[in-house]
Amino acid sequence: MKLKNFIYIVFFVLSCGITQAQVQFEAKVSKKKLGINERLRVDFIMNQDGDNFNPPSFEGFRVVGGPNQSISNSYINGKRSYSKTYSYFLSPKSKGKFKINQATIEIEGEIYKTLPIYVVITSAVDKPKDENDADYVASENVHLVAELSNSNPYLNEAITVVYKLYVSHNVSITRSWREIDSPKYADFWSQTIDNRGDSKIYEGTYKGEDYRYVILRRTVLYPQKTGKLNIEPLTLDVPIDVMSNRRDIFGRRLMSHVNKTISAGNRIITVKPLPTIGRPDKFTGAVGDFQFRVETNKTTLNANESLELKVTVTGKGNLKLFDLPSLNLPSSLEVYEPIHDNQINTTFDGMQGTVTETYTVVPQFKGNYPIRPISFSYFDVVSKTYKTISSKEIIINVEKGPKPKQSNSENDISGSNKSTTVSIDQFKYIKLEGKLEPVNPAPFFKSSLFWYLLGTPFLLIPLFIIAGKERNKRLNDVEGNKLRKSNKLAKKYLSDAKKNITDKATFYEALERALHNYLKAKLNIETTEFSKERISELLSDKKVAGVIIDDFISILKSCEFARYTPTSNVSINEDYNKAVNVIASIDKQIR
Repeated sequence: MKLKNFIYIVFFVLSCGITQAQVQFEAKVSKKKLGINERLRVDFIMNQDGDNFNPPSFEGFRVVGGPNQSISNSYINGKRSYSKTYSYFLSPKSKGKFKINQATIEIEGEIYKTLPIYVVITSAVDKPKDENDADYVASENVHLVAELSNSNPYLNEAITVVYKLYVSHNVSITRSWREIDSPKYADFWSQTIDNRGDSKIYEGTYKGEDYRYVILRRTVLYPQKTGKLNIEPLTLDVPIDVMSNRRDIFGRRLMSHVNKTISAGNRIITVKPLPTIGRPDKFTGAVGDFQFRVETNKTTLNANESLELKVTVTGKGNLKLFDLPSLNLPSSLEVYEPIHDNQINTTFDGMQGTVTETYTVVPQFKGNYPIRPISFSYFDVVSKTYKTISSKEIIINVEKGPKPKQSNSENDISGSNKSTTVSIDQFKYIKLEGKLEPVNPAPFFKSSLFWYLLGTPFLLIPLFIIAGKERNKRLNDVEGNKLRKSNKLAKKYLSDAKKNITDKATFYEALERALHNYLKAKLNIETTEFSKERISELLSDKKVAGVIIDDFISILKSCEFARYTPTSNVSINEDYNKAVNVIASIDKQIR
């Protein structure tokens, strides 16, 4: 019994030791649900030191800070506790659900990955006040406002939404903003009038205080439903310069640059239905102020000649959203499908212009044919009443042509029946006989393509055997694979440094990793040996010139100092070119 208990105790102790020795690499976020105007912190934490850390691409976010690196190394009751963290600060670009993909790290020759994390981005939220915070100052001094011309319109009555960006005199905007989220106007007919070319700045007031403002755009809306309708917000990413408490050597206050996500907010309008009292039977939905006319290009002609009849509506209102009244002509007048023409201009006050339907009319028989008056009805939003306009009667006089049959003469006048003279050659253009050719495809079996497809796999077998042998030979070369991998990583990070040459922190971090991996490939040393004295000693043993060694050590020092000191673009370019020359020189001297 005692022996059995002893075995359990030993097994428990060993299990604890194995658990403590396991490598842990995980990702944590500050919150999994945040507003589009908030920032997200992402930490990548490991319990052992590693190399070649690769963060995810952070799709859907903009990196506004990081990577920041922190290391914790402590001993408690004789036990060592180690933690290394890479931190990033992200700003969401749009609303939705986004995935933070896996990050990777190499620890003792093994690649470890974090689990993906899903984050939900909602609409803008209220943030706590802090007058010393540049973000808070920027949010209190820059406002995006959507102004409505009418919050209680009729159905199909035009309203205008004007988006204004108000900026107080305490802050300034010196760079262009970016649109993040645009309203969709699902229940409206909409036409946006963009003001990007208009850079005029106006003076005005916002909540009783003096502000400057610019008009970003005007959007004309025609509601297509009644009741309460939602106008979605316009959301912008605006770069703002805020006066800070820091001063330069001349005593002038310095500016802090802040990117803020600003939203105009949702707007609700209540759409009234058109009144039912007094609504004409042939009302087709026209709302506004219109004129109506019906006219022809001639009223006297011969049979089988054509004339043009135009139905025209001119004015201001929802010109694209209703149908023109239809014609009712005598049956002896052959009428073709109309040609629809719009000459409409959308201004800040809504649509205005002309809508025309042009009919081609061909009389078949001699006689006089009246075109009865046509009525057009619309709702006038000013008087809040329906109005009807009727055209004048038009008489078409057909002087020459065949006389209609007596039995149909009355019907021709009334328009109840239709009699049309058809020419024998009228449908001559229609082809009634086709020229078809038989298709006899050649058989696939024993064709050239058949033998080619059959023999190609046998010809490729020797190539696959040779490629397999070369692959196995390369996989068995452990040292060679390790050197090739390190050399490849060095080239990769040097390439990353060049790509991020405009970002100081990212550039020097990538440049330092490139130099370390290059030495790892050339000298076959481990990360624990990367001290400057050890590097100088190993390079001297390889007969590398002292000047080149000093240049290599100076670049490593530049990478350390540059993270905490200001560095110009000229210095960054010089360090990059210097690193390229040093690596090339060492390659020539180490064989």
